[in-house]
Amino acid sequence: MLKIKEYVKVESLEQAYELNQKKTNCVIGGMLWLKMVTRNVQKAIDLSGLGLDQIEENDEEFSIGAMVTLRQIELHEGLNTWSQGAVKESVTHIVGVQFRNLATVGGSIFGKFGFSDVLSCFLAFDSYVELHHEGLIPLDQFAANKYPNDILVRLIIKKHPQESVYLSHRNTKTDFPVLTCAVSLGEKEAYADHPELAESDYQISGWNRSKMMKEEKNSQMK
Repeated sequence: MLKIKEYVKVESLEQAYELNQKKTNCVIGGMLWLKMVTRNVQKAIDLSGLGLDQIEENDEEFSIGAMVTLRQIELHEGLNTWSQGAVKESVTHIVGVQFRNLATVGGSIFGKFGFSDVLSCFLAFDSYVELHHEGLIPLDQFAANKYPNDILVRLIIKKHPQESVYLSHRNTKTDFPVLTCAVSLGEKEAYADHPELAESDYQISGWNRSKMMKEEKNSQMK
């Protein structure tokens, strides 16, 4: 059972960051996975009053606030046109509409869940997270490292010319995926943080990319 002693709707990111330095405090996000764990929370930190529930688009990038819901990215015309429907496909099978109206992008990314469709999808793009303390970090770097006490402000996706696809396999329609795959294929100037990927212009979802990079590093050390 989840027990919360005090609820705090923060008025600034700095306030949220300071509160989150204590292990007994917790950012609650959409409160969907958190409510199923057994935990005693001293202070529940709510970011909903900070205006982080908007998707902004310009000629160079998409900026997705941490409190944007999965339903919002599912229905966002610009994001789904640019990704050829890959983003929509990555979330449309997650439980149901009611769930996606509450689940947040920030919670899905910061949780780094092994079953995360959202994380798998955005790792295939030139994506970054903005953390309040650490600043702008490539998404694959964020996924491979720990930033337990920072506050995720937004997700940023650079708009390179590319074609993309997202696929997943589920044993039942709305269950967790047992396999996910996100791929984007772009022009030579498109982002690729792995030399072999840059040569072939091929980006593959970051869990696999991180594994490839670790294996290459290990082989070089032998």
